[in-house]
Amino acid sequence: MENDIDTPRTAHTADLTEQELLAVRRLLDGAFPADEAYTEHDHEHALGGVHAMLWEGNELVAHGSVVMRRLLLEGRALRTGYVEAVAVRADRRRRGHGHAIMAALERVITGAYDIGALSASGMAGDFYASRGWLMWPGTVSVLTPRGIERAEDEEGGIYVLPAGVQPTIGGDLACDWRDGEPW
Repeated sequence: MENDIDTPRTAHTADLTEQELLAVRRLLDGAFPADEAYTEHDHEHALGGVHAMLWEGNELVAHGSVVMRRLLLEGRALRTGYVEAVAVRADRRRRGHGHAIMAALERVITGAYDIGALSASGMAGDFYASRGWLMWPGTVSVLTPRGIERAEDEEGGIYVLPAGVQPTIGGDLACDWRDGEPW
C-alpha cells in the first residue's frame, strides 16, 4: 500500500483489497465535521469507480473517487465523471495532498468523460475553483422517480469541469436519481 507522497495510487473499486477499502472508510469517517457526517449512502456513492489514494507507509492520508453518472443539460445526457469522497486526514492538510488527489481524478475525467461534476461541501468551493472547476450558475435539479424536481438547496454548490464536451454554462443541470443525497 506504500506510495510516493506526490503521486496518488489510482485503482478501480474492484481492484482494492478489503484492507484498502477499510482504510478508505476509516479516513472518510474521521474527515468530515459532525454536521457533514459521512454516511452509508455517501460511502455507497464513492464506490464503483476509480479511487485516488495517497499513503504514508500503511496509513491512508488522502482519498477521492470518480464514478460515472448521467447529467441532463439542454436535453442531452452527458457522460459525467462525478467526484466523490475527497478528504485529507486533518493532520496532513495544507500540504498539497488534496491537489494531488484532484489532479489524478481530473486526469480520469478529461480522458473518459464528457464533463466532470461535484457537489462542494462547506468551504471547499474555493479549492475546486482554484483548480479550474466552474460553479454552476444556473438551476440544478434531480431526475426523481416522480419526474424532474428542482434542488434549490444545492444551487451555488455544484461545480463542473468541461472535458470532452464544452457545455453551455447555465440553464438547468439535472442529475440522475440515487438514494441519499442525489447531488
